[in-house]
Order: sequence, then structure tokens, then C-alpha cells
Amino acid sequence: MATAHDDVLGVILAGGQGRRMGGADKALLPLAGRPLVARVIERLAPQVGRLALSANGDPARFAGLGIPVLADPFDENVGPLAGLASGLAHAARLDPPARWVATVAVDTPFFPVDLVARLRAAVADDGRSVAIAATAGRVHPVAALHPREAFEELHAGLASGGLRRVMSWIEARPSVVVDFGLVDGHDPFANLNTPEDLAAAERRLATRT
Repeated sequence: MATAHDDVLGVILAGGQGRRMGGADKALLPLAGRPLVARVIERLAPQVGRLALSANGDPARFAGLGIPVLADPFDENVGPLAGLASGLAHAARLDPPARWVATVAVDTPFFPVDLVARLRAAVADDGRSVAIAATAGRVHPVAALHPREAFEELHAGLASGGLRRVMSWIEARPSVVVDFGLVDGHDPFANLNTPEDLAAAERRLATRT
């Protein structure tokens, strides 16, 4: 298991609307008897100093998790970048502030246990650079490490309406891609978007026991 990086805040992005799951709250969907969000917390917590969950709606539904729940800073749905903006703002409020924010999607329960360590080792410590995960050359922009200092630039871009895509944000700054490869023939960053994906993940877990 990778050593936790105390200067990194881990932010789990759970703001999706789960349309292909029938509108279900993905974070609370059970995977092998446990909510997806609980599995992602268990996987990310050992890699970072502190954790937070980016999710809209009633935060009381996550009260049992024991981590802060961050609402999007904008009324309109602007996607994962809004969750990143919330995470960067929260990182600055911590005591001591977190230097970096590592993001993962709540529907990617198999991301690598050394994700943060490898991203942190690869990124330049210049206050602008971003490290992004990839599998076999395919980038996963939501699985990334961002510097806290980028908050004001990100917030301004979102507020103006000129920034909406995660890749547009990443492409506008220095970045490094870290390729993790397949794990047991699977993409470790694959999203569970449909009931069929969830069933396949159940079978995958069953083969490990």
C-alpha cells in the first residue's frame, strides 16, 4: 500500500446525475454489499493526508462517512470542474492548507492504490502543472493531481462561462501523463456507468475472494 501524502487532499467527485443508472445516486449504489463511495474512500484514504466528497443535494445522506461534503460553487451544472474548484478552495481553508488536490470519480472503485504517489512523483512543483492518469495511452482527466494555487484561475474560467471541459483546463497548462496500464486485463479507471457495468464489477470482486 502506498504511503499517504500529507500535502494532498483527496477529493471524490460524485456530482454526476447517473442517467444510465436510472437516475440513481451513484455514490450510494451497493457494490458487493457496500456503497461505491465507501469503497472509493477505503482505496483513496491511505494515499492522501485528508479527504473530501464533492456532491450536491442534501449532504445529510453522507453523514456517516465522516468526511466533509463540498457543494458546487455554481448554480448551473458545469461538471467535474466545479467539483475540482470546490476541492481547491477547501484545500486552501485547511489547517495547514493542502498543497495539492487529487481527484477521482466515485464510480471508479478499482483505481490504482499507488495513484497519488505516482502522480505526485511525476508532477512539477511549479504551482501550475497538472499530472493526469492514463491507461494504454488513453487519458483519464478526472483522475489527476492539481496544485492548490490554480484555484483563482479555474474559478474565473468557470464564472465567465468560458471553461467547461476538464481537458480544456488541463491542456491550458503544463501537464504530465502517467500511464498505469491494465490491471488483470482491466482498465483500473473504467467507470461504472450502467447496471451491466455494476454487475461486471460484482463478478470481478467475487473472483478475488
